[in-house]
Amino acid sequence: MKLFLRIFFTGILLGLFYGIYYRTQVDFKTGERIIGFTVLSAALIYLPLFLYHRWNGKKLQDYTLTEENLKKMRENRNEYSQTRNHPSKRKKSS
Repeated sequence: MKLFLRIFFTGILLGLFYGIYYRTQVDFKTGERIIGFTVLSAALIYLPLFLYHRWNGKKLQDYTLTEENLKKMRENRNEYSQTRNHPSKRKKSS
């Protein structure tokens, strides 16, 4: 899947650059169509495949803001600020 996504992304970039070249050098209207189809394929085909590949096997609950996760974030923030402001944890400046 990773190799397929890389090849597909390279194809999207090549299509985009070809569309820009075609628009400026050959025919404006056809170049715009090439760019449009490239952007549509990137948004409607590549993006969902990429997101599926990256999120496969991960828990969505770990990445959502629930009350439990907010509580953990507040606790971690308090612990971080306490250790950061503690005099024994500070570096001595000369």
